[in-house]
Amino acid sequence: MSRAFLVVMDSVGIGGATDADQFFNGDVPDTGANTLAHITQACAEGHAEEGRSGALKLPNLDALGLGAATRFASGAETPGLDATPTGFWATAEEHSKGKDTPSGHWELAGLPVPWEWSFFPNNRPTFPEDLVQEITAIGGIEGILGNCHASGTQIIDEMGALHMQTGFPICYTSVDSVFQVAAHEHSFGLGRLLEFCEAIAPVLHARKIGRVIARPFVGDETTGFTRTGNRRDYAITPPEPVLTNWVQDAGRRVYGVGKIGDIFSMQGIDEMRKGSDAELMRHLNDLVETAEDGSLTFANFVEFDSLYGHRRDVSGYARALEWFDAEIGALLPKLRDGDLLLITADHGNDPTWVGTDHTRERVPVLCHGFGTGDAGLVNFADVAATVAAHLDVAGQGPGRSFR
Repeated sequence: MSRAFLVVMDSVGIGGATDADQFFNGDVPDTGANTLAHITQACAEGHAEEGRSGALKLPNLDALGLGAATRFASGAETPGLDATPTGFWATAEEHSKGKDTPSGHWELAGLPVPWEWSFFPNNRPTFPEDLVQEITAIGGIEGILGNCHASGTQIIDEMGALHMQTGFPICYTSVDSVFQVAAHEHSFGLGRLLEFCEAIAPVLHARKIGRVIARPFVGDETTGFTRTGNRRDYAITPPEPVLTNWVQDAGRRVYGVGKIGDIFSMQGIDEMRKGSDAELMRHLNDLVETAEDGSLTFANFVEFDSLYGHRRDVSGYARALEWFDAEIGALLPKLRDGDLLLITADHGNDPTWVGTDHTRERVPVLCHGFGTGDAGLVNFADVAATVAAHLDVAGQGPGRSFR
């Protein structure tokens, strides 16, 4: 019986979204953003030399079709990625009206978001007073800090010491449909932070805010503050079954690697494995070795996005891509006959673009296990339908298998 490994390279977009002019970083539309192509160009021009050097080297992903998919998506040049594909590839376009994690992942799992997310305005204060009163009452706290759009790393640098003095959690947002809460793991308490976020999540979900995110950190004013790996997302539960449900309902086992369980509120997930991207890669390798016939492993590698895209760190993003490529190269020989490895992304986050937020882009679809060829332009939901068909599981929703 076949197995499937669906791997999301968080934010590795390839440009070309037809509606990019409707999405913005500040006042600048995302038209022309292209995460992968712009990184390849920066590397070739010698502008990504920190911790690495020269043209971007992704031989394994390129052989699967990454360069070809990027050129097809946008027509952009991809110096260093010019292999003739030996895998099966496609380019996918999203239809949900968002460029965030839930929108991308839900649609990849077969469910385009059936509503428009709510967002907080970029004012200061940004949260409505009635919302602040409600969450402080729920949490038994006297006030909050932040109350603005902010970078998560910058705001703990600015307000970490005051947070430790007052005990007020730091609450902030971005252009995504999120309400983020940062608090010190020791002075505030990790358990208390998670309980607070879980308690206020229904209030935010009722307003169609997609996620409440707990952002714990450690450190002090002298040594500096650092976010930990104990992040937790409290997302709206998908209103209809998605790929993980389809597979689980067919009596198969579903593994979530990374933040998949959080994104889908554990719907259809039998076992979760978390950690840094390096730890997640070890989990993925282990599951390639041990996962049962007929199972689905759904993984997200977030650090492209969280560590490098939002921080507009081109060299760091390039290093992460080269690391990932080498790891995939080592993993491919371990796959069994009949296995499908499908690598894709959920949105873009062009580190050469203005602002600090996601970019609206098409994404690559790279398949090992389907032979050689391509499907051209497909829809995000077709990914779920294709995985379901490979596993011989009944799919739902608008997606159609491209194999």
